[in-house]
Amino acid sequence: MKFVEKDFLEFFSYKEFDSPDLPGSGKNMDKEFLSMLTKARILANVPFVINSGYRTKTYNDELRYEGLLASPKSSHMKGLAADIYTPDSYHRYQILNGLILAGFKRIGIGDNFIHADSDKSKNNQVVWTY
Repeated sequence: MKFVEKDFLEFFSYKEFDSPDLPGSGKNMDKEFLSMLTKARILANVPFVINSGYRTKTYNDELRYEGLLASPKSSHMKGLAADIYTPDSYHRYQILNGLILAGFKRIGIGDNFIHADSDKSKNNQVVWTY
């Protein structure tokens, strides 16, 4: 899938994907991942609010230290993952449906977010809960 920046920028900004400890790091996101996410956003037809995009190793380690579920091999550190805020069950369904239709094969579902990633080095066709 070819990355078309103008399509991406219609719905997102790179800043939304920044690791909190490294301004400008949202540009490290994988372009194919961003294309898939843009397609999912269009198909879902609801806003995607990004809770977490790119993560530095330092920030990912901080999350783990705080007891949060951040894998030491997180796909966020490769720019291949994002966590999307889901305020209610309607948005959760719309976002999940859009992600699946866009081709995401690794999805984690939390109480108020959905994790989507396109990391081909990990098991595919999996859905998990937090």
